[in-house]
Amino acid sequence: MVYLIFPLLGYLVGSISSAVLVCKLLGLPDPRHEGSGNPGATNVLRLGSKPGAALTLAGDVLKGVIPVLAARWLSNDSLVISLAALAAFLGHLFPVFFRFHGGKGVATALGLFAAISPLLALMLVATWLAVALVFRFSSLAALVSAILAPVYAWWIPGQPDYAVLALVLALTLFWRHRDNIRRLLNGTESRIGKRT
Repeated sequence: MVYLIFPLLGYLVGSISSAVLVCKLLGLPDPRHEGSGNPGATNVLRLGSKPGAALTLAGDVLKGVIPVLAARWLSNDSLVISLAALAAFLGHLFPVFFRFHGGKGVATALGLFAAISPLLALMLVATWLAVALVFRFSSLAALVSAILAPVYAWWIPGQPDYAVLALVLALTLFWRHRDNIRRLLNGTESRIGKRT
């Protein structure tokens, strides 16, 4: 039963769109229809609200943290925890409450990894920051972090289920960032802090 209950709860929590709710609260345009069209913290920042971006980031991270902590509280099974984490991530990408138009999942992935292993999350944040500071592309920082996530997950928690989870998330993140990859290759990707 836990193999069904925790993924379902994870998906429902993940389906709460922090960006849309924060933008409504702050009177900002709908991030699904303005800026990059992505309901995430980077786009809320592009829309001109640093507090809104911070709130969105916190909300998206918590969507990953809460389902994983709930699963860990009631089960030590790494597969149950991984399924809850994956469901929360997919809920963010395809939210049932917002017509399945979700974000790209970077912050939610960070949250679920933080709940699995704070050291793993710290290494991912350090990787993201290093790439973002050097190149000023949020998407590139996310992609490099995604590439390294399965390596970090194999090395730090030491559970194969978490390494497989990280690999699935990495592949999905690359798919969700396919337009960003094209823009990076042709030199038209927006840099961090630049409004569109």
